[in-house]
Amino acid sequence: MATEHDTDRQETAEDDGPLARWTQRAIRNPNRVYRALFYVATAFFGVTTLFPFYWLLVLTLTPEGRLLAGSFLPEIQLMGSSVTFPLPIPKGFNVEAFVEVFQQVPFHLFVLNSFTLAITTTLIVLVIASLAGYAFGRLEFPGRGALMLAILAISYFPPAAFVIPLFEAFTGNVPVTLPFTEIPVFTPPRLLNTPGSMVMPFSALFLPLSIFILTTFYAQIPDGLEDAARIEGTTRLGALFRVIMPLSAPGVATAAILTFISVYNEYFFSSIMATSPQAANWSPLVGGILSYQTQYATQYNLMAAASIIGVLPVVILVIVAQERIVSGLTAGALKE
Repeated sequence: MATEHDTDRQETAEDDGPLARWTQRAIRNPNRVYRALFYVATAFFGVTTLFPFYWLLVLTLTPEGRLLAGSFLPEIQLMGSSVTFPLPIPKGFNVEAFVEVFQQVPFHLFVLNSFTLAITTTLIVLVIASLAGYAFGRLEFPGRGALMLAILAISYFPPAAFVIPLFEAFTGNVPVTLPFTEIPVFTPPRLLNTPGSMVMPFSALFLPLSIFILTTFYAQIPDGLEDAARIEGTTRLGALFRVIMPLSAPGVATAAILTFISVYNEYFFSSIMATSPQAANWSPLVGGILSYQTQYATQYNLMAAASIIGVLPVVILVIVAQERIVSGLTAGALKE
């Protein structure tokens, strides 16, 4: 039976605005707040991540001659008055831009360069990080924590801090000397415009994160599984590659995917180590995109089309690999 106080409160709520009524319902049911925050965060994430790709598609489909003519926001009739539609739309349907990308520049070679650099770096990082992760995760030795902390600290250094010494070393003109001395040790070969000048910095930059990931996974493998493998006659390396790495497949896949994507999208080092944005100099994907910009003109529609083409392989790879990671994490727990 409703009391006089409840009746007054209902009448007061009906007199308040929609926000006040929603607030009162949220106080009685906090799940409404969590659900609202989830929708807001999802909408913000969707807009900030998907709108750039939509804008690239708008620029691609718009013919080059109409890019700078007029606005991308059309005028629509709404309730008898003209209003501006808040979403940009293409000013044409020029799908030939996706073909012209390959006609003007050998864009496929730039994509191939990025794939080659990313795959090579990923393999090197996985091998070294697996060995380091095994040592940090399964062996006891003095200074293990301090050494891991030092490796992680190096990963936070800005890449620009390594550019000058690496560039001088890769030119092949400056001999490498002993630290704090002028005693020459050897003169390195000229590596500019070769994959070596990019793969080595990439491997060093992205190695700490992979070591941390694999250390975490390898440390969770029960000792009994490795001991059983060693009783069968295998070595520590054999146990690592035959037992520990397969059982840590989600961690290995995560480290590989993060390294591959980071190297595939990298441009800072490759733009310096490849002295000109040419496919013959192992310039990566971003160098190919910038090839459509000259001293006198910028073909925005082709740059947008090239960006979409360059992103698609990684998007497909991430979708496929993500399913495997999730299945690996949910397939079952490791049991001794």
